[in-house]
Amino acid sequence: MSDIEAQIENCGTITEIIRLRAEHLGDRPAFTFGDEVMDFAALDAGSNRAAQALLAEGVKQGDRVAYLGKNHHLYFEAFIGAAKIGAVMTPVNWRLAPPEVAYILDNCAAQVVFIGEGFDDMLGKVRGDCSSVKTVIGIDASGNDIADYRQWRDAHAADDPALAIGTDDPFLQLYTSGTTGRPKGAVMTHASILAGRHTDDSTQAMREWQEPIENDVSLVAMPCFHISGTGNGLANIISGTNSIVLTEYDPTQALELIEKYPISKLFLVPAAIQILLNHPRTSEVDFSSLKYITYGASPIPLELMKQAMDVLGCGFVQMYGMTETSGTITALDPADHVPEGSERMRSVGTALDGVELKVIDEEGNSLPPGTIGEIATRSGKNMAGYWQMPEASAETIDAEGWLRTGDAGYLDEDGYLFIRDRVKDMIISGGENIYPAEVENALYAHEAVGDVAVIGVPSEKWGEEVKACVVVKEGASLDEAGLIAHARTQIAGYKCPKSVDFIAELPRNPSGKILRRELRAPYWEGKDKAVN
Repeated sequence: MSDIEAQIENCGTITEIIRLRAEHLGDRPAFTFGDEVMDFAALDAGSNRAAQALLAEGVKQGDRVAYLGKNHHLYFEAFIGAAKIGAVMTPVNWRLAPPEVAYILDNCAAQVVFIGEGFDDMLGKVRGDCSSVKTVIGIDASGNDIADYRQWRDAHAADDPALAIGTDDPFLQLYTSGTTGRPKGAVMTHASILAGRHTDDSTQAMREWQEPIENDVSLVAMPCFHISGTGNGLANIISGTNSIVLTEYDPTQALELIEKYPISKLFLVPAAIQILLNHPRTSEVDFSSLKYITYGASPIPLELMKQAMDVLGCGFVQMYGMTETSGTITALDPADHVPEGSERMRSVGTALDGVELKVIDEEGNSLPPGTIGEIATRSGKNMAGYWQMPEASAETIDAEGWLRTGDAGYLDEDGYLFIRDRVKDMIISGGENIYPAEVENALYAHEAVGDVAVIGVPSEKWGEEVKACVVVKEGASLDEAGLIAHARTQIAGYKCPKSVDFIAELPRNPSGKILRRELRAPYWEGKDKAVN
């Protein structure tokens, strides 16, 4: 390890790392956004100016600032500027409806809101419900009472505020997807973001895909209001990597950028991988620069994974984690991805260095290998808690530091973690527990299935029964009887769908997760609860 990398490893905050990267990699690109290139020296200086500007607005340590917009390199500059004065960045899901945006801005009490191009109208609709918002700064956005970010920033000197920032200070607040109830603000610290680094006292050797690649270039394509977007950008800053920032995921643009730049790494959710593979230009693109594709956020069918391996020809790393764990806590290494498929390819790999895992029952008792229960984890990556929600925080993280993930799964004898589904999505039919992900994997193996989601619907006889919602591949044909017959060759009869709905598209949230609630809603209308 070089001297500079050793210094980076010893840094306790992201802001310390920025200063070191600027000193040693000043003219190396940190972010590329369209025709704009920001090197590490410019990132450091620009974030100093943004920090000074925020101080002038009256923002103090611990205050929240927000960002409402699509991916942009200046988002990261403003983010680092806020961090340098101890303020906490809160990126807001721009796909939300106005009342949902208003709730988050009001809940985090943001004084300053940075907005991207095209979101002045949205902010205008919600600002009356957000009494804390005093200043709106436009990043490539304009409108009444909106200051231009570059002018606002450059009105201040590039002097480092040099405030004392602690490793346990809050740094980032990301709101959960809110598929049930109001979204909760998960608070991450410098320590939780940096906990994934490999240190000298690590008990495991660094995994091959974690090793730095000379002149690494990474594509940031996932939304920055999600840990996969902001977390990816931060990881690249930490490693001294050039991030090619895509405004939002678009397969045509992604393919063009892979051709234009020697992109070596990118993170995609399974739905995005599927869209990329179905693009007509995919067969024409040279993917030789790609070393690794990391993927996660939702289960991936084995057949889709095998197709991706064949077409893209790079190493694949499946990652499992959540907002509340500051991102990845387990990984399935490239060596476990084999073309012929294997049982391990149905897992999400093993715990990263420093991460503990266990599977528990409803009372919190540990379960033996091979037994399905709720997955719990403990590590320095766990969030500090939910913003101003002590009861919800205590329900999620116990006194010993174990975080309940809300996911159902099991560990095998070798420590590989297998996800069966969200705990709340489990179907109980005739007293048997059925996990939709297992059924979906079986159905997706049918050559005519393009996309699939499994839900539980009311049944007079069994309480609940399995229904499959299926998107048929373009040009293919499929009927209910044929698909159910196929399923019976893959899984036990009681797990097979009793009925099939053929639909044009599955509803998903921005992180790629299927919105089963929307699919289930019509069948449970008029019932007091969504179990039978």
